[in-house]
Amino acid sequence: MSKASELLSVVTDDIKQVEEKMRSGIPAQHQSLQSVVDYLVGAGGKRLRPALTLMACNFYPVDKDKSFSLAASVELLHTATLVHDDLIDNSLFRRGMPTLNVSWSPGATILTGDFLFARAAQLAAETDSVRIVNTFAQTLMTIVGGELNQLFNDGHDGIPTEAEYHQRIYAKTASLFAAGTECGGVLCGAPEAEIRALRDYGYYLGMGFQVIDDILDFKGDEEHIGKPVANDLRQGIATLPVMLYNRQQPNHPTILKAVRREPVSDAEILDIVDKIRASGCVEAALDEAVNFVRQAQAALEPLPDNPYRRAMHGLADYTVTRDI
Repeated sequence: MSKASELLSVVTDDIKQVEEKMRSGIPAQHQSLQSVVDYLVGAGGKRLRPALTLMACNFYPVDKDKSFSLAASVELLHTATLVHDDLIDNSLFRRGMPTLNVSWSPGATILTGDFLFARAAQLAAETDSVRIVNTFAQTLMTIVGGELNQLFNDGHDGIPTEAEYHQRIYAKTASLFAAGTECGGVLCGAPEAEIRALRDYGYYLGMGFQVIDDILDFKGDEEHIGKPVANDLRQGIATLPVMLYNRQQPNHPTILKAVRREPVSDAEILDIVDKIRASGCVEAALDEAVNFVRQAQAALEPLPDNPYRRAMHGLADYTVTRDI
């Protein structure tokens, strides 16, 4: 058993129930949609977001079925964003498996993502908590707003400031981590101070998680990471390693062309990747990820000491040591 699997084992049986929730609710007349949802759920992943949501639900007695609905809502929202992201990026593979873009039309793919958003909202409503539904809506707006900013390449000549970068990765990743852990605390009736602590944990963990994603974009090769190396830069997005390198070597022509979305050859990309790897900027980015994770672990201090808190603490360490 891997370290991650061991840490997640406290909610393994519950995750199976969450996946059943994710597959449910498809109208009987839409068998093709059911097949696609089954495919997307079957594509897997470590289910970190719903697992953390379930852990946050279990600090106090909770209605288990409502906790399954909440966790399924979080993961379906995440899945819906991936469906739309893959279409926007014209990605053909995710986790080594074909995306919907390979076999479905753009229109059908968009509508599938829309259905998943709606089903996720319906599952959030099953918690019977207006606060949770409001948090769900606010989080979806944050995610979509972040994607629009990225699409329109907000920033200074495409190189974001540190504050802009942090806002981007909050919208992209940390907002949903924070929503899941906060809503878990709300659902189980945790004291308000502990709900804030759970949200802080999710926020800092999500920030560190995304920084590590940005680092992995430069560390591996296409076969290893399941997408082209420096995939974000190829799409005109400057992540933390690029930002740090730009401070050392301002206005590198390849970076400027990339963030302005001008044509950049594969040879140019691979050359700048080698330079970034040799510059120490990947290691500096890792230091920032570790700092976020340590803040996540510190946020857990006010919470009762139980197997869920210990698993959440360990998963923070896993976040900065994971390979892909």
